[in-house]
Amino acid sequence: MTYIKTALIFPLVFTLGIGVFIWSGIYNPGADSPHWKITYDLMQTSRERSIERHAAAISVPSNLNDPQLILKGAGQYAAMCTTCHLAPGKEDSELRPGLYPQPPNLSKVRVDPREAFWVIKHGLKMSAMPAWGGSHDDATIWSMVAFLQKLPDMTPEQYKEIVAKAPPDEDMGPMEGATMPAAHGHTHAEH
Repeated sequence: MTYIKTALIFPLVFTLGIGVFIWSGIYNPGADSPHWKITYDLMQTSRERSIERHAAAISVPSNLNDPQLILKGAGQYAAMCTTCHLAPGKEDSELRPGLYPQPPNLSKVRVDPREAFWVIKHGLKMSAMPAWGGSHDDATIWSMVAFLQKLPDMTPEQYKEIVAKAPPDEDMGPMEGATMPAAHGHTHAEH
């Protein structure tokens, strides 16, 4: 009988304790106050496994090496991503030190194309990573993914050169005639 009482009381006390903690306002939600290590590790693992799972069914287009696709992606990346994810030869930005968790320096790491597509399209909660799928079609997102596959091998000079050749950001509408598979069997327009 004591075991049954303990089994019933413990979850109730635990739940009340969590409720008191949340209601107390003791937790510091400031981006300049890091999570406890265990909290950070749990969130990191959860995020990585979730991205892996959600991206698993995405078909990677065969033309990620297309120079025009990479060029368009270079312009998109330069216009929207360098402040947080940096570029070859760029060690920091004004915004980056205030971000928590710190975004990856994509000029130094190669990201799985399916996972990159999913993260760019859907964003990441509580990380400052926006969901670009709301304003960019799948073909444009794949152009960014194509560029990301080349970025870690670029020197600062190569990066500046490709960005200088990229179309201006205001000219970067949907790619005409692009034959890109939609992720998870739907296109951006079907949302």
